[in-house]
Order: sequence, then structure tokens, then C-alpha cells
Amino acid sequence: MLSVLIPTYNHSVDKLVQKVHTQLNMSKINFEIIVLEDGSTKNINAITHLSHMEVLVHKHNLGRVKARQFLAKTSKYDWLLFLDADVLPKNDNFISNYIGHLKLGYEAVFGGFTYYDEKPKKDYVLRWKYGKAREQVPAHKRNKNPYKVIISANYLIKKTVFETINSKMTKNGYGYDNYFGSLLKLQQINILHIDNEVYHLGIEKSSNYLSKKEQAAETLIRLYNANTITTHDNDLLALFSNLKRLGMTAIFSGAYKLLRPLMQYNLTGSNPSIKMLQLYRISYMCYISRNRMPTVE
Repeated sequence: MLSVLIPTYNHSVDKLVQKVHTQLNMSKINFEIIVLEDGSTKNINAITHLSHMEVLVHKHNLGRVKARQFLAKTSKYDWLLFLDADVLPKNDNFISNYIGHLKLGYEAVFGGFTYYDEKPKKDYVLRWKYGKAREQVPAHKRNKNPYKVIISANYLIKKTVFETINSKMTKNGYGYDNYFGSLLKLQQINILHIDNEVYHLGIEKSSNYLSKKEQAAETLIRLYNANTITTHDNDLLALFSNLKRLGMTAIFSGAYKLLRPLMQYNLTGSNPSIKMLQLYRISYMCYISRNRMPTVE
């Protein structure tokens, strides 16, 4: 009935698997858990003794998109539950909440993201603060615009739907959740958001997260230039499109060159501004669109 798929790279998933496995056993359904060590440089998982459990190892890193495609092909059940390695279910009824939606007519169910309230060390605040502000969104708000807040770290999807959608994603890179949401909307996939969150544990340093946001911006520009992402609910891409239509990308590109040190100082500090992050992202998009187009992977 249910295949739980967890790609990981140098990150122990023992605690996650133990918790999910316990809940699956209690549910009395047919299940499997498949962990993919995606090019990990050391063996860090020790959960192979569990029933209905398999750990696969790739010597070379496939990346997020291809790792999930590989896991889906390997799975044997009709429903797939994708979990990132750095998450942990918030509630003990996490699995039963998903199971209760298997026969309600939806093709994908997104559980949501949450963060602990304790503020992390100052070098890690940006990721935590952005997550609290933009990703920790209750289901009733997400369902008002269901294709907008798509977080692939915790979701249930029909295997046939996943294979159809993900077959169109041929490249790896950071920021492809936006494209995934666009494809779900384009194909009019019937999705539902529920309050079945996982805690996001893998909060990276602010400097690393800022670099990932740059990569995500480059991904959006590539998709935009290739006319690939046409139907979407992405605010950043909509803003960029409007600025380009109005001939204002030069202004924001200049702002990026002028204000970059100041913005980076704020964003990697102890009290980063989310509004500053949004300015950084859109000005960076304008800058790379005019000065150095991202190369195709």
C-alpha cells in the first residue's frame, strides 16, 4: 500500500526511520521503507535490521531530483511518501493522518513544515527565520492557493502521478520545488494540504543558505528563459517578469551591485530581515539575467 522513500547524503536517518517504522507497524498496512544513501562518503545508518526496510547505496551522488526518481522506480506500492533525511514527524499519528487520506480522491497530500521555537545560534538564524515566516504555514492557508507552498520534504503522492510529473524534471539543482508546484498546477493534479508537519532539523549556516537561495534564483531564471515554467504561483518569478516587462531589471541589477555587501552583512548576522532577503533575491535575479546567464546543468 505505502512506500516510504528517504534519500540521504551523509546524514543519519536512524531516528526518523525508527519513528516512522513504529507508526507503520501500528497501522497494520502493507508498507516498505527504502533509504537511498546517495553518494554518502561514510556509512552512517544502522537501521537495516528493521522489517520491511531496505538501504540502497549509490557510489556517486545523483542529486535530489534523480534520487527521488530512482527511489520511485524501486518502490513496489501505489502510494509514495517522500521524506527528507533532515526531518522528524511532529506527532505520533503522523502515518495514520496520511493513511486517512488515501481513499479520499486526492492525488497528492502535503503535510507541511514546522520549526522549533528556540532560536538557533546567530550564524544559523536566516534559515530558521525564513522557515518560520514562509514555510511554517497552516493547512487552511496553504489550501487557499494549493500550488504555491509546495515543500517536497514531506508529502504523499500516487506513484503514477509522481512518475508523470517528475519525468519532466531532467536536471538537478536547488529550487526545483517551484517547478514541481508549477507542473502540478499545469497538470491540474488534485492536491490537498493538511496539518501533518515534520520538524525541519537541518538548518544550515546563513552564508550557505544564502548561497542556496542564489542557486534557486538561477534555477528560476533557467526555467523562465527556456519558457518551461509558464503556469505558476511563484511570487518572485511573477515580480521578475513584471520588472522585465517594465524595463526595470537594470535598476535592480544596479541595486544588487551597490548594496550586496550591506545586504549580505544583514542576512548573515544575528537579526536578518526577511524583506532584505526578498530584495536580495529579486535583485540577484535581475543581475544574473543581465550580466551572466546561468549555465545549463
